[in-house]
Amino acid sequence: MESIRILLADDHAILRHGLRAMLDSTPEFEVVGEATTGEEAVTRSAELRPDVILMDIQMPSLNGIEATRQVMESDPNTGVVVLTMFRDDDSVFAAMRAGARGYVLKDAGGEEVLRVVRAVANGEAYFGPEIAKRLMSYFSAPRPATPLEAFPELTAREREVLDLIAQGLSNTEISRRLFISPKTVRNHISNIFTKLRVADRAEAIVRAREAGLGQNNA
Repeated sequence: MESIRILLADDHAILRHGLRAMLDSTPEFEVVGEATTGEEAVTRSAELRPDVILMDIQMPSLNGIEATRQVMESDPNTGVVVLTMFRDDDSVFAAMRAGARGYVLKDAGGEEVLRVVRAVANGEAYFGPEIAKRLMSYFSAPRPATPLEAFPELTAREREVLDLIAQGLSNTEISRRLFISPKTVRNHISNIFTKLRVADRAEAIVRAREAGLGQNNA
């Protein structure tokens, strides 16, 4: 059988070396390359065409969520497994929206990491026991009514940005919350202002709050 080709993307050398040692000790896996930044992960993925990328979220120059999104746009067949310390729902769902098919915590055992890599290499989605439990809790919990009909002219992401603006978040905070670049945030805000025909942020906030957005900060 052909080995599963893996790219390691993490800016911590010790972690990469540990993962490489573990994976290389298993005949079915082959580490074909490493990347220390998000941009390098995207470039190396295009060059090496790995079966699976183990992707950290926090990396220099480009975070792992945006890197995952770019990798998936280039080659949807690549299986991205997010390997991170972040347990929060925002990080999990941002990874899923970006196209990651696996999500495992860095403090998980080695066997857990190997199971995730095998599953994703076989075309499955695998989010680990703890993350799966969080997903089940999230979807089974009663959800408050949301103003889904507000501003139908906006895309789902633009409405999401507008909601965060209405909560009082800055562009930098929105960038971190949604794992997108500050430039992308600015582009979304510009589109929102144009579509809603508002002149500035204050007017956009008023319109949004009148429509029921921005309630999470109340």
